[in-house]
Amino acid sequence: MKKKYPIKPTEKQLNIMKLSWSMLGCEVTRFYNEIEKLETRMREDTGIQGLEFFQVDNDFVGIGNYDRTMKLIHKEELEK
Repeated sequence: MKKKYPIKPTEKQLNIMKLSWSMLGCEVTRFYNEIEKLETRMREDTGIQGLEFFQVDNDFVGIGNYDRTMKLIHKEELEK
């Protein structure tokens, strides 16, 4: 059975969505660049190589290091 969609964007609306999608890409890139700066500063300040914010399913869940030579510190512990 073919689903019917009651909303069909106009060309103008679709163009707005395309622009918004492009802007989202720019904001996501900016966000991850800022995260990288935070990670770099955290590595320098702690002296722990490869230290990074750890993500699961697009959610930050803790801090660990790339080589996994340090136990992951979960966000619940970091938020105490």
